[in-house]
Amino acid sequence: MVTTGLRPRRSAVLRLLVVALALAGTLLGGLGGAAPASAHAALTGSTPVQGSVADRAPEQVTLTFSEGVAMGDDSIRVLDPQGKRVDDKKLRNLSSNRVVKYGAGLPSGLRDGTYTVAWQAVSADSHPVSGAFTFSIGAPSKTTAPVPQQEAGGGLVGALYGIARYLAYAGFVLLAGGAAFVVACRPAAALVRSVQRLVVYGWAMLTGTTVVMLLLRTPYTGSGDLADVFDLGGLQQVLITKTGAALVSRLLLLAAAALFVAVLFGAYARAHQPAGADEPEESGEVDERGQRGEADERDAADAADAVEEAEEARRRKDLTFGLGFGGVIVATGLAATWAMAEHASTGLQPAVAMPVDVLHLLAVAAWLGGLAALVVSLYWGPPVERAAVRRFSRIAFGAVVVLVATGLYQSWRQVGTWRALTDTAYGRLLLIKVALVVVLVGIAWLSRRWTGLLAEVPAGQVAAAELRAAKDAEKEAKREAEQDAEKDARREEREGQEEREAEKATVGASVTAATAAAAAAAGPAPKGGPAPKSGPAPKSGSSPASDGTPAPHDTPATDDGPPAGDDAPVPDPTRTAQLARQQAAVRTARTKRQRDADPERLGLRRSVLAEAAVSVVVLVVTTALTATEPARTEAAVKATSGGQSAEAGQPQTLTIPFDTGGPDGKGTARVRLAPGSSGRANTLQLRITDPSDKARDVPEVKVSFTQKAKKLGPLSVTTRHTGKGQWRASGIQLPVPGKWQLSLVVRTSDIDQVTEIKNVKIGS
Repeated sequence: MVTTGLRPRRSAVLRLLVVALALAGTLLGGLGGAAPASAHAALTGSTPVQGSVADRAPEQVTLTFSEGVAMGDDSIRVLDPQGKRVDDKKLRNLSSNRVVKYGAGLPSGLRDGTYTVAWQAVSADSHPVSGAFTFSIGAPSKTTAPVPQQEAGGGLVGALYGIARYLAYAGFVLLAGGAAFVVACRPAAALVRSVQRLVVYGWAMLTGTTVVMLLLRTPYTGSGDLADVFDLGGLQQVLITKTGAALVSRLLLLAAAALFVAVLFGAYARAHQPAGADEPEESGEVDERGQRGEADERDAADAADAVEEAEEARRRKDLTFGLGFGGVIVATGLAATWAMAEHASTGLQPAVAMPVDVLHLLAVAAWLGGLAALVVSLYWGPPVERAAVRRFSRIAFGAVVVLVATGLYQSWRQVGTWRALTDTAYGRLLLIKVALVVVLVGIAWLSRRWTGLLAEVPAGQVAAAELRAAKDAEKEAKREAEQDAEKDARREEREGQEEREAEKATVGASVTAATAAAAAAAGPAPKGGPAPKSGPAPKSGSSPASDGTPAPHDTPATDDGPPAGDDAPVPDPTRTAQLARQQAAVRTARTKRQRDADPERLGLRRSVLAEAAVSVVVLVVTTALTATEPARTEAAVKATSGGQSAEAGQPQTLTIPFDTGGPDGKGTARVRLAPGSSGRANTLQLRITDPSDKARDVPEVKVSFTQKAKKLGPLSVTTRHTGKGQWRASGIQLPVPGKWQLSLVVRTSDIDQVTEIKNVKIGS
């Protein structure tokens, strides 16, 4: 079977690509805002707890995490109400057995007030995590401590790092899968320029994104400032981390991959060139000898050809084995650089999860990368044999089996329960990926049906047809070039003739004018004298001299072409480029006519293109999964937090400045809501102070809660005055967890009033 390689209809290709990019953009847009919060190590506890008020200063601050993290001396910072750092700047590793705990010591004699704890760490699967909370000694107070507004791994740096991660996956898939398609399915594709570009672009994409990720690692896990990519000290610290070692190892393996690609499209491609493509003269000599009837020489030549063919077959076999073995080693090593630094390297059964993750990545590359190579072969390459498509179909089927087996294990390991598939972000993303893979398998089944309907054409005939088409195109191009050169020569000859005629006319006019002037100067002839002897008038272009010698400016008249000794006409570069474009258009049109697909081939091309479009979205979802907290980890965090999330299920403290616009209308309201849960009754404490941070009373305060997503509220809260500047409410029931809006109304006089709204997150 020959599946054609003509250009697709632009509208069909654009429609599919637009749909794929729209789906990818929707997924990235929906997940982009929450990506920084998807760190995989979660804070499960702290001492003191968030929002607590201690009677005396604690000796240290401790943080407990759900999994292993990397921290340094600056990872935990304790700031006093004025924003000054008061901890001892020495990290304490308090971990034991399976408990991950770190701390920072505090000096004795800390004065009363509200203190801020800001922390930052890198989880064992390479993702940064950060946070901040407050506690008070004696009584809460106003604090000016700066708290990072951007979570680690967020902002512009986080977006760039996420894009680099996606492109790295795509580059690996194109590099490994495209090379596997050439070696295992269609060796002749090593000669196809579009396939060569696909694999080389994959290598370049993976190399470039690896370097970018290595440089972005410092700001990604630290300050978030893009300028820190040039921090050589930070880069040195990155290189000694697990993630840095994985990225450097990937670069070293990519150097070996470059050698692999050079051999694949060099020696391997030359070994699979069609016979006779490079030696047409030799076949002509053989034909000539055959015509002379020299049987002995013909037999000797045939024997030599047989020996040479056997040698070439052995060489091709050795190259195929070497490239296959070396390619598997390099691809496995590249896949291991992800497994050793991400999800598989931490959590449950890492010794089993890492090899399984490597197999999963290799199967993805074999399927989707081979699919990309098949797409470019079908649309922008020579005819593809049905045998090659069937070989890829078998390999793709095996890859799908591996994907299902490894995916089931990874799902059990990362999700844990059926309920987590719908209750967690990781589970919902996993369901989306499964649905997309099912769609992809369905489209692949359609492609397999189209393949079965195609007629087989031997590969030798395909190569011969390609060779004949190339020769015909070369002859036609040569003939067109000769015709254009002949037209140019005739045009230049006409222009030269016109110039010579113009010059002759100019010279004749000059001679006539000179003769008339001389006669006028000589005056009338003497009377009675003989009249001057006159001859015939000079011909145009000849000299008036009596001896017949031509004038110095006289040019011999000739119509035989350009003057002798003139150089050949120089080709016009513009005309040459135009001619090349015309020849390319003619060849494309001829190829389109020769390979104009029947309905079966058209159906195959469209189904394969649809597979490629869906695979783009699958890669987007896969990248998002690697940046999302596993469901099992999220469940463990909730379990250790008494059924509440680490952030939302803890007491919430809000600082709300206000200004009613009247006299003494400025102040600050501090609201504390505990336990911050929808499952229990909450207590609200409100304290109002003036600009000097002294407690003050106001005529009226009102508090209410609204949940816009569920269309609940406003739920009014009845507060009672408990002291100067102090109000309290208890038994507050918030029916559902999530983001609520707290509305605070403060009235400072009969006519001066203001309403302030703040968001508060309520746990389950």
